[in-house]
Amino acid sequence: MNATLRLCAIVALSCGFAASAPAGEVVAGKIHSAVLDRDYPYTVYLPDGYETSKLRYPVLYLLHGANGNENEWAVKGHAQQTLDGLIATGAIPPMVVVMPGHYQGWWADGNAGKGESALLTEVMPHVESHYKVIAERRGRLIAGLSAGGYGAVNIVFAHPDRFAAAAALSPAIYHELPPGTSSATTNPPFQKDGKFDPETWKRLNWPNRFEGYKAAKTPVPIYLNSGDHDRFDIAYEAAYLYSKLREIQPKDTEFRVVDGDHEWKVWAETLPEALVFMAARVSRPVGAP
Repeated sequence: MNATLRLCAIVALSCGFAASAPAGEVVAGKIHSAVLDRDYPYTVYLPDGYETSKLRYPVLYLLHGANGNENEWAVKGHAQQTLDGLIATGAIPPMVVVMPGHYQGWWADGNAGKGESALLTEVMPHVESHYKVIAERRGRLIAGLSAGGYGAVNIVFAHPDRFAAAAALSPAIYHELPPGTSSATTNPPFQKDGKFDPETWKRLNWPNRFEGYKAAKTPVPIYLNSGDHDRFDIAYEAAYLYSKLREIQPKDTEFRVVDGDHEWKVWAETLPEALVFMAARVSRPVGAP
């Protein structure tokens, strides 16, 4: 059985196990962000046995899309059921999954709010001091959908020393400019004087970080995907990024085009494959110091 078929079998089996699998817990939390000058909510998935365990777990930061919130991955993406099933089958190790609620910021340090800085300098340190997670690169993952995929890619390219692997589902990573239908054109981080500013977009986007990422020589394995009928033409954009990554890390990049639009059906159904990809490259739980 080749790797793709084996992965499909694991994912299918995990779906069957989800209903009867030991259940993790999804809880709400928040911090006050000095960077954003507001409260910053998040939802966190804790695997079964977390409360009594003496282990430290790998941690995934799972980012929502534009105008999303901290509950979407749990409610619309069925993240808890997916995680419970994959952990029960052994397809992924038990892990903590943090779903931050950044709302409109596109996870960028743009002209309105510093979403990237808030995540890296406030949310992550809070999580890593309040939860039993591996606070090192080998135990840290990042992923997201759409604008969250944009955030995951850009953050990894700027900070490859901090993440063991990443996944970007239908990532809004337009290498030139976003189409007029994209929320990026109306989102505050990319606006100047009340209008979309192309130069701000280019300054913040991945092509401006790619040479630095290559120079760092710290490749981060990355999983990319898109629906074949994505109305924002993200299949093309994800393929373009894939082609660039293949040049420098051919064994550490995967790309899938699946049936669907820019929609939760795509993200919920491909989350298992993204998790399995990342889990193969992250530390398993370790004994607490």
